[in-house]
Amino acid sequence: MNQISVPNHLAIIVDGNRRWARKHHMPAFMGHKHGFDRLEKIIDHAVKSGVSYISLFVFSTENFRRDANEVDYLMELFCKNFSEMAAKMKRKNIKVVFSGRRTNLIPSVIDAMNYLSSETQDCTQSIVNFCLNYGGRAEIVDACKAISADVDENTLQIEDINETTFTRYLYQDLPPVDFLVRTSGEIRISNFMLWQLAYAEMYFTDVLFPDFDEACFDEALRVYQCRSRRFGVD
Repeated sequence: MNQISVPNHLAIIVDGNRRWARKHHMPAFMGHKHGFDRLEKIIDHAVKSGVSYISLFVFSTENFRRDANEVDYLMELFCKNFSEMAAKMKRKNIKVVFSGRRTNLIPSVIDAMNYLSSETQDCTQSIVNFCLNYGGRAEIVDACKAISADVDENTLQIEDINETTFTRYLYQDLPPVDFLVRTSGEIRISNFMLWQLAYAEMYFTDVLFPDFDEACFDEALRVYQCRSRRFGVD
């Protein structure tokens, strides 16, 4: 892969796990399990391809409206996999951070998130940002609240607020997204990283996420390499 043309910050909307399960005549939870297995392989391949930052939309604030049994299974899946990922990510020198609100998350999931973040906090190869209980509008609102609080406390002056300042108040202070990939055929961003996607190139594929293998990933990057990013100049 041409390192020069590899996005610095890649974002993926992980979509299609339930449809994959239905397609294979399996219960929904099996789609999520296969999806998470695929997720770990895609993280490894993206890092090997030279991607420095990977943001993954794995559970939105709206997903809590789903069937309670499915939500409970997902929480158990997050808890189990985040705990098990710590040693692997640390060995691969990959730092893991989380974006989203902690409200509504059960304590065991929060504990697993904290453990994974703590174990990998000194890693330097790449950063993986799991967006869990995440909403783009909520992130902007939360940033505005934090800025307001600092202005009230005189630790931030209104005249010092600009786009760079605002970015530092988001859930994670990461570079702008260069390339967004969404699987499963849906052509929308679904309230994902609204601020960070301002100039991102976007790629939508019909492939369901559990089937989004390394070859599919490479094809997406080839499309990205053919794009001309002008940032409004031309």
